[in-house]
Amino acid sequence: MRVDLYTILWNEEEMLPFFFRHYDPIVDRYVVYDDGSTDRTLEMLAAHPRVEVRRFVRTDPESYILSAQMLHDNVWKESRDRADWVIITAVDEHLHHPAELGRYLRVAGDYGITAVPALAFQMVADGFPCADEHLATTRRRGVVLDHYNKLSVFNPNAVTETRYAVGRHSAAPEGEIRYPRDDRLLLFHYKYLGMDYLLGRYALLSRGLGPRDKANRWGFHYDLPRGELEAEFDRLRATAFDVTGKASRRLSRHKWWRPEETAGG
Repeated sequence: MRVDLYTILWNEEEMLPFFFRHYDPIVDRYVVYDDGSTDRTLEMLAAHPRVEVRRFVRTDPESYILSAQMLHDNVWKESRDRADWVIITAVDEHLHHPAELGRYLRVAGDYGITAVPALAFQMVADGFPCADEHLATTRRRGVVLDHYNKLSVFNPNAVTETRYAVGRHSAAPEGEIRYPRDDRLLLFHYKYLGMDYLLGRYALLSRGLGPRDKANRWGFHYDLPRGELEAEFDRLRATAFDVTGKASRRLSRHKWWRPEETAGG
């Protein structure tokens, strides 16, 4: 089984070790689009033997979001006839399956599944993790993040178009689409790793947005006042639970790939 992973990043030297530790067991080839990193990101990418670095070109000069959407909808097509699965993700998005992701994808392929949406959770921790941690093992407390349920894994030989919404928060894939019967793939979103990290990361990401992004309020949360972010952090910390339990999968109410469940939620 061959897996290609595609991602866009910018100044991710803090998160890259956790990202590689998580995905290295299953990814054969990383294609990384760099948006002009100025920290140690490029050095770290160059040191990884399975990484191919490309420059991220904004096809819409006024919008990071729309440029990323176009890239995500098309870049994976080069994996046709060369990979069994592709992963489209961000460095702070770690996909998790209780039976181990690689094993699950092998079985899913045998059953003819071609697209695997993931149920999202906003993970929260009091401080930034230690350097040697595997986050999906050590940082498992979070809350449901319904609007982040994403199509992050699919078979590039069966899917013809992904048709992502902005931010990849939903998709309308075309082709030979077969979803799994049960939704067991989870997406752990790691940004709330202590207030210091969150504030610094949001300030950086705000600078990367274009005028069209700001006008459409895409990424507006990056510019929220510190007091609002601190209140949100406290709320998440107070309500967080171990999201790896079976019950957590029943909490999602925005399964865009299962409209009958969403409508009845």
